[in-house]
Amino acid sequence: MEENINQNPGEQTAPAQQAPKKRSKVFVIILALLVVGGAWFGITKYMHSQRHEETDDAQVEANISPVIPRVPGYVDEVRVKDNQMVKKGDTLLVLDSRDLQLKVEQAEAALATAESSLDAAQATTVASRAGIASSGAGISTADAQIEAAKITLWRASQDYERYNNLIKDHSITQQQYEQAVAAKQTAERQLQILTQQKNQVAQQTRAVSSQSNATSSQVGVAAAVIKQRKVDVETAKLNLSYSVILAPTSGRVSKVNVQEGQLVQTGQSLFSVVLNEGVWVVANFKETQFEKMRIGQKVTIHVDAYPGHPFEATLSSFSPATGSRFALLPPDNASGNFVKVVQRLPVKIEFSEAGDSLVKELRPGMNVSVDIHLN
Repeated sequence: MEENINQNPGEQTAPAQQAPKKRSKVFVIILALLVVGGAWFGITKYMHSQRHEETDDAQVEANISPVIPRVPGYVDEVRVKDNQMVKKGDTLLVLDSRDLQLKVEQAEAALATAESSLDAAQATTVASRAGIASSGAGISTADAQIEAAKITLWRASQDYERYNNLIKDHSITQQQYEQAVAAKQTAERQLQILTQQKNQVAQQTRAVSSQSNATSSQVGVAAAVIKQRKVDVETAKLNLSYSVILAPTSGRVSKVNVQEGQLVQTGQSLFSVVLNEGVWVVANFKETQFEKMRIGQKVTIHVDAYPGHPFEATLSSFSPATGSRFALLPPDNASGNFVKVVQRLPVKIEFSEAGDSLVKELRPGMNVSVDIHLN
């Protein structure tokens, strides 16, 4: 019994002493594998980081054209739906154009009035010029009459001188002398009257000439007014055409947040059209990653939506400033006390195979991961 008792503890002690040795070997092997694996992983990552720059702060971008009305009005028709494909020039919205049509008619009426004013001014100018010509003819007639009156006065003066000498000798009668005196005075009066008439005609000619000049100026003003009214008509017609809102380019319509009967204002963004001219990627790299980056380097893009398909691309350009500079309130770290934050600079990356079917399926805003090959 004692021997059995003594043997049992001996038999149980031997395995207990051998177990720690086996566990220590396994631990060493696992530790060695972890060290080797970690070293291999670290060396691989280091070598990869020397030839690549990566970031997941990147998105797909595309040209987006907002649909903005140029004139205010109430929406009469909405001819597109959410996510609909449209072509350039397709009708998107139709506004109520009755007010704009009335403005066109009002502008056309103002143009007709201006044209009538021009016709009246031109007619007045023609009449004034005819009056000037008539006045000129009247002056010529008055000059001829004055010359005739001067001759008559000269003859009457000569007769008076002869009769005056003859009356002294009593060679003629008193009646004959008085007739000579009367003829001389009549000739003088006639010359005086004709001279006054000529002066009046000359004054009328000057007045008509001034009126003609004023009327000519009115013709120029009326012509300028007509040009202005024509511009008003064209402007009214142009605004009338803006009542039909057309697609600015071919693409896909976003969510249409417009209903019939809604009042829209000039410059109000209604919805957008995403252009079909291709997409690209904008990646925001840290400023510490730019040392070896160059335009034209090869880029591999992994899109979250298509994890199993790498896209080939090329680095095409760098932003002229960091993203924070374009913020609504750019940070100002010139006060002296600030926390230095690593800035990010946007980089534009263009797909090498723009015609790839999967590239055409990409949508603006999709998240991507970018790997730039530095060598």
